[in-house]
Amino acid sequence: MSRIGKRIIPIPEKVSVEIQGSHVAVKGPKGELERVLPARVQVKQENGSLQVERADDSRAARERHGLSRTLVANMVDGVSQGFTRRLQVQGVGYRAQVQGRNLLLNVGYSQPVEIVPPEGVQISVENNTEVIVSGINKELVGDLAARIRGVRPPEPYKGKGILYAGEQIRQKAGKAGKK
Repeated sequence: MSRIGKRIIPIPEKVSVEIQGSHVAVKGPKGELERVLPARVQVKQENGSLQVERADDSRAARERHGLSRTLVANMVDGVSQGFTRRLQVQGVGYRAQVQGRNLLLNVGYSQPVEIVPPEGVQISVENNTEVIVSGINKELVGDLAARIRGVRPPEPYKGKGILYAGEQIRQKAGKAGKK
């Protein structure tokens, strides 16, 4: 039995869950999400909590058990609290700004890089160097944060680039120089 898959998902107040076969819809104060779960996995609602169960002990069912439980738990957390990812822009002259809904990054290229967020994801900037990505869908928030980081990943010699908040970049020594 999957250790993650057998854990119960508590449903907070103000969150409602509708289950129709393998289709799960979750509504809460921040919005609503829906997903079709993989075959051989089913969700049961009882006593204000959700339980994810697999139909049999086949390999496919075991593989998807923990995954399905995590996906449903992320949906419940997203509509009740939401998710945020913070990124830091480090480097001389590097800065970020929001223009409408889009993010403009000046990170050492000849032109600013414009990133258009998907529906349901918001971007905000603090102090021109902190980018905050927030939304109710954990997949979209994480994907957009990774796309922003991929514009200028942190490099190990000077430590410049876009990195996740709290991420440590191991500095390399560089060239030894002339003797």
